Amino acid sequence: MKSLLIFDLDGTLLNTIADMAVCTNYALTKCGFPTHENQMYKYFIGNGINTLFERALPEGEKRQENILRVRKCFLEYYAEHDSDYSEPYDGIKALLNSLQQRGLKIAVASNKYQEGTARLVKHFFAEINFVAVFGQREGVPVKPDPTVVFDILQIANVEKENALYIGDSGVDMQTANRSGVDAVGVTWGFRPKAELEEFAPKYICSTVAELSEYIDLVL
Repeated sequence: MKSLLIFDLDGTLLNTIADMAVCTNYALTKCGFPTHENQMYKYFIGNGINTLFERALPEGEKRQENILRVRKCFLEYYAEHDSDYSEPYDGIKALLNSLQQRGLKIAVASNKYQEGTARLVKHFFAEINFVAVFGQREGVPVKPDPTVVFDILQIANVEKENALYIGDSGVDMQTANRSGVDAVGVTWGFRPKAELEEFAPKYICSTVAELSEYIDLVL
């Protein structure tokens, strides 16, 4: 029986792609580099903020000094514009409220930097009492390393057999597999279904309603 639900953030709870693209393009422009179409960012994000900038930089410019320059410009701008276009996917707020009302524990495990993760969760889901909200933290390896899941399990005091990990990418599926937690893939996010299938999750959902029905089955 599942008692803890761990959600990825970008592409699972929130559609953040437009803000991520606009703010990264702003930072690239400020630093003198070319920009990208919004849809390209679906493939740039997911492995931590520095990897995002490395992927966005042109070949031959992917040096640490350039990554840090772009990062600085991005963080300053994103802090003021992280929710200009972002919004929860249809049905997500109702799902989280329903899970909370039923007494289930809910957590967030993201590769977005910690401050940004906490800020967005507070902004969009202030009514939800998450047991933990973790983004990319200093000194903690990013997903697919399972450390973030182990930390959440410890805080929630839940065994891995009683937890479910829900995400939209292969990174999420690997994170669940490496932690021994059952994985559920969702196809409304940033990555294709084939990427999820590659890592053999327990289930793949195409709608929030379908996810809700699956959760009902495993409770």
